[in-house]
Amino acid sequence: MNEESRTNIGTPVPDASDPEEVREQVERTRDELGRTVEALAAKADVKAQAKEKTAAAKEQASEKAALMADQLRAKAEQATQLVKNKTPDPVLEKTAQAAAHVRETATRAGQYAAERAPDPLLENAGKAASFARANRNQLLAGGALLAAFLLVRRGRGRR
Repeated sequence: MNEESRTNIGTPVPDASDPEEVREQVERTRDELGRTVEALAAKADVKAQAKEKTAAAKEQASEKAALMADQLRAKAEQATQLVKNKTPDPVLEKTAQAAAHVRETATRAGQYAAERAPDPLLENAGKAASFARANRNQLLAGGALLAAFLLVRRGRGRR
């Protein structure tokens, strides 16, 4: 093909003498036209674009929430460790004793409640216990902090 056989848009015009080349050119043009129509249809489909953007925003929010949860857990662990390191040994011992007493009392109360409580209430109590077990370190740190606060407050009241 020579320069004279081109149209003004740059697509070569096949020689009319070769029917096979004409068929191939027609097939390529159909393929290009099909892709162009699909691209235009995709741009015109506002509903699909909105769904894609919504899905992307939802995924981004989910990732950010997971990251924030991880950061929060890390900060809670750091705070727990800091409280343990800064709390005097007598306070830790008193806290451990209080925790043991609370566990014993909770066990007895749980047995009493299990004997007398209706089933839906038992299910909810089971969920609460699972939550407490899953967040044991944070709850212990909070208990230690509360015990330390109460002991300091009590010590200041005696003066």
